[in-house]
Amino acid sequence: MSRYLITSALPYINGIKHLGNLAGSMLPADVHARFRRLQGHEVLFICATDEHGTPAELAATEAGLSPKAYCDEQHDLQRRAGEGYGLSFDWFGRSSSAQNYALTQHFADMLEDHGLLEERVTKQVYCIDDGRFLPDRYVEGTCPICGFEDARGDQCDNCGSLLDPTQLKNPRSKISGSTRIEVRDTAHLFLRQPLMEEKIRAWVDAAQDWPHLARSIAYKWLDEGLQDRAITRDLSWGVPVTRHGKPRPGFENKVFYVWFDAPIEYIAATQEWADATGGDWQRWWRTDQGAEDVTYIQVMGKDNVAFHTVSFPVTILGSGEPWKLVDRLKAFNWLTWYGGKFSTSQKRGIFMDQALELLSGDYWRWYLMANAPESSDSAFTLESFQATINSDLANVLGNFVNRIMKFASAKFDGKVPDEGAPGELEAKLWADVSAKIAAITGFHEEMEFRKAAAETRALWAIGNEYLQTAAPWTAIKTDPARAAVGVRTGLNLVALFAILAQPFVPDAAGRILDGVGVPEANRQWPLADDARLLDALPKGLQTQVPDLLFAKIEDDQVANWAAQFGGGG
Repeated sequence: MSRYLITSALPYINGIKHLGNLAGSMLPADVHARFRRLQGHEVLFICATDEHGTPAELAATEAGLSPKAYCDEQHDLQRRAGEGYGLSFDWFGRSSSAQNYALTQHFADMLEDHGLLEERVTKQVYCIDDGRFLPDRYVEGTCPICGFEDARGDQCDNCGSLLDPTQLKNPRSKISGSTRIEVRDTAHLFLRQPLMEEKIRAWVDAAQDWPHLARSIAYKWLDEGLQDRAITRDLSWGVPVTRHGKPRPGFENKVFYVWFDAPIEYIAATQEWADATGGDWQRWWRTDQGAEDVTYIQVMGKDNVAFHTVSFPVTILGSGEPWKLVDRLKAFNWLTWYGGKFSTSQKRGIFMDQALELLSGDYWRWYLMANAPESSDSAFTLESFQATINSDLANVLGNFVNRIMKFASAKFDGKVPDEGAPGELEAKLWADVSAKIAAITGFHEEMEFRKAAAETRALWAIGNEYLQTAAPWTAIKTDPARAAVGVRTGLNLVALFAILAQPFVPDAAGRILDGVGVPEANRQWPLADDARLLDALPKGLQTQVPDLLFAKIEDDQVANWAAQFGGGG
């Protein structure tokens, strides 16, 4: 048995996430965690809400709440949404936890002790009426490039130019609208990343288990040359800046930058888990406490890769302490909405909470993994969603389970028959099934989710082909023993298909396994060379046909959703 530590990118707190966020981090991480547990490995699956930074403060202000009250509310919403999709986190923490405060401050101390932090004075926009320095996104004004009047201090949404807030013409505060703006000196701490460039490059060079997307992004940043990065901000909500446990002089009204403390929350959330459960967090994170034999897997969208392959490793390695580094980093491209962006303000796209109001989590889990944006961006369309669900889940899996279990109920009182002996047809079936189990297992192990889903569907199709050929409903008229073999084999296929489907559609798989009477202890991942799998159910076992597993999506449903969520491009 091996140990797997799995973390998915933290969902940011400024509103419920869309399906693209789900597809590119939390869901594939959950699929892999479930797979490894089914193999019998020890798994710790950690996630948390990312609660600090400018957007969180802005969202809280717009909601008329304090940042803490807003984050309390949003954490609960994110947690419940995750539960709706069956995300099997061992712990879903919060970056505003006391554990993350203490650990972030500890890392800052260690980095400064090793000469990797430096205090510098920079120029920043200050609003006289607000009485505060304004982070980049709190400043609005006219773009100096294209003249767009509502450009943000960090970027112009009209021409896409990256900006510094001091470049804006006619600047104003996003908080109050005040134009009494001036540029003042302010001190910040900078992480001296170039001093760690050689170590980071050597570490990335050795990361042979990363997919091409993750490695290419890491090398892009390294080849362009690492830059010193400010890790503090003039904000009120966040981890306070301290030095050896005391407020840092001159930094009383500053906090650590969200992208400094958020990755540290992976460790802190594990501490939260340990404090709540009595577990040992150090055996997962400290190589001097047993973490050397842990396989650490991170799953994220491509926009997060740079921080996890450069900035966070600089923090970990720069501390000089024996922390566990990531072994496998799985990065995803974008899931788009008809080729464009999901947008709350423009009512384009279905978001996690909305999707659950339409259909249960398994529908979305299957589609998002069967169309995972692994090698390139993938466009979500309602028409493709309808076709995939109706074909894969309703017609192939659902139809197979329904046909054989209803026939067994009608002709064999729902019991696994014991008459007859398998023949050449079953021998060929096992050869095909065994090959598919091996392929599905291999793709899961390589975290090739789209291919694993495709092979799983292909296995279901093999079952349907077998039933068509065995045709127990015909054989029972002249050869009851032969019909019994077909039914017994079919029911065992039902159990096997459900076991293999558990990572993708856990709720439906559980209902199927309940129907064929497979106890929890016998739902482990199967071995491809175990020929007993087609005769594993006890003879005489009572089965019960499950309720409808997957309803087909009708055209009028798609039309209604398109009108509601901006479908059809």
